[in-house]
Amino acid sequence: MSVELLQLLLLIIIANGAPILIRELLNNKYDLAVDFGGKLPDDKRIFGPSKTWRGILAAIIATTAAAWVLGYSPVTGLLIATYAILGDLISSFIKRRLAIEPSNMAPLLDQIPESLFPALMMMETFKLSISSVILLVLIFVIIELLLSRTLYRWGIRKRPY
Repeated sequence: MSVELLQLLLLIIIANGAPILIRELLNNKYDLAVDFGGKLPDDKRIFGPSKTWRGILAAIIATTAAAWVLGYSPVTGLLIATYAILGDLISSFIKRRLAIEPSNMAPLLDQIPESLFPALMMMETFKLSISSVILLVLIFVIIELLLSRTLYRWGIRKRPY
């Protein structure tokens, strides 16, 4: 496993974890929903209440700073965060259309887009092959599922998934 793969994995984990940590640190303050409560003609929220501008800003700031610390440009961190956020928003959009409640588990749909999008888009920067991208996504899924249970036990996550 290459150093680049591990660094990208770490940055993707940071992009996905920062919104959870900032929610806990700010005690649910400033939780303005990305969709502003808007609904589509199916009468379901676009993304749901758990996708917030606070979380997006946390992901962007934390990932940009972490990329810089790892020796990458801040733009690299910004892009990784953006692609991870996009993947997360797409999975939330799909979950709302499937009538899956916010924060309810949708195995693989909850993990794959938010790790696959940044991995595919950053392949060249991190010198990854398609097989490395697949490995990264697989590792991310496993880590995310294990870490979610730990964060739940610590009282940081609302649910164990």
